[in-house]
Amino acid sequence: MSQRPLSLFISLLLLSTTLIINGCATTRVVDPDSEIHYDAYYDFSDKQQIVDHLSQNLVNFVDGSNNRPVVISYGIGNETSEHINTGGISDDIRLALVQSGRYQLINEAQRSNIDRESTHQQSGSVSPADRILQGRQLGADYILAGTLRSIVKKQQRQFRLNKKKLVHYSLNLELTNTETGAISWADKVEIAREQSRPIIGW
Repeated sequence: MSQRPLSLFISLLLLSTTLIINGCATTRVVDPDSEIHYDAYYDFSDKQQIVDHLSQNLVNFVDGSNNRPVVISYGIGNETSEHINTGGISDDIRLALVQSGRYQLINEAQRSNIDRESTHQQSGSVSPADRILQGRQLGADYILAGTLRSIVKKQQRQFRLNKKKLVHYSLNLELTNTETGAISWADKVEIAREQSRPIIGW
């Protein structure tokens, strides 16, 4: 085969391969509330399941009277080997508690901003009639905090057509009484996911 037909053949082959690869890539809109899993690891469907279970049980913990307890959230620690933004879980649980009307929530992250604004108002830049009253902030009755953990278990090495892996997630959430230090409420959510993929292939 001469040099020119060979180079033409290679060029056509590369072009065909590129078209095939690009043609396989598609994008579609999915429902964020639906359970769609691409692998064995934590995803947005798991977050929704965790939030729904824990927030509902927390709402049912109080009797719904006018005496709404004050809660401050110190977040959820991530003790998994994955980079999981547990702040999204904390935010959604806090939102559910606020919307239930049964709790008063303190935003711990905004405390420094409140102190900064208070200092500014007391500096003389704001008239005395418009200044916020110091010493009027709510004290928390409870601290809400938790921990997310995971265990990964892989199949033992032996001849198989598929490799399997099991990932087990566990999130513990606690409500601690700030006066007594006692745990007044606790719950957990567990999610197990199995992944199976062929030894050869993608």
